[in-house]
Amino acid sequence: MKIGFVGLGAMGSAMASNLLAAGHPVHVWNRSPEPVRELTDRGATAATDLTEIFACDVVLSALSDDDAVTRLLLDEDLLAGAPAGAVHVNTATISTELAARAHRRYTELGLRYVAAPVLGNSEVARAGNLTVLVAGDAAATTVVQPLIDVIGRRTWTIGDQPPHANLLKIQVNYLIACSIGAMAEATTVTEAAKLDPTLLIDIISDQLFTGVVYPTYGRKIAARDYEPVAFKLALGHKDMNLALDTAQAHGVPLPLGAVLRDAYIDAMAHGQSEQHWLAVTETVRRRAGLDHE
Repeated sequence: MKIGFVGLGAMGSAMASNLLAAGHPVHVWNRSPEPVRELTDRGATAATDLTEIFACDVVLSALSDDDAVTRLLLDEDLLAGAPAGAVHVNTATISTELAARAHRRYTELGLRYVAAPVLGNSEVARAGNLTVLVAGDAAATTVVQPLIDVIGRRTWTIGDQPPHANLLKIQVNYLIACSIGAMAEATTVTEAAKLDPTLLIDIISDQLFTGVVYPTYGRKIAARDYEPVAFKLALGHKDMNLALDTAQAHGVPLPLGAVLRDAYIDAMAHGQSEQHWLAVTETVRRRAGLDHE
């Protein structure tokens, strides 16, 4: 099976590297050349253009947003050159509208589209421990499951409609963003009261909020430790917009989401777009008059 991979940011590079380590032949393409060079050193084949990638039996992609997916992966000329029955596995967090449109177009052309948005940051991706939400034609998902098993620790099979996987991923990111916002506010109150914010996080992580988000993110928020940047603040803003748009499409108000989106806009206006999305905490601190400390 000839595999193509598009989008070699931190997440994509990690996934492609794990596929190579598992012995899969991978052809790679990226707008910037450095990630391509790094992966060719590990055995990947560099594609000269996307036409070579779309000649593969399976194409995986890890792009940043709807615009990139539309521009690079829904190009009519590229799709026309793909072999019949080829599968595209899209691991990005995109809108449900785009997922539905991509699924329709691929089906019309005799191709197969699988939504496989992933849960986890670049560190988790490097360890091959992503959680993958998979939705698409059952025969197509069966073909690509061995590849998904390499990049993730668990697959959740959502069904045969790709937009459903993206809807669930958007809701997961919304819940994480809400948790980050709540911890940012609570730790700032604790700090303003001259108490140790880490103590608050230790208390809630002991039994009330176990798992990954509160203990891991909470301690970083309490310490104002936003490195390494495993997920950029600008992407958090993008996902918040996706959550609000999805909710509106289903007639559900998200008042918390609107507040959080404004916090991201505030942070980006202060030059924080490339920082970790946990750094939205600094918006709360600024508003509380603690930004001088």
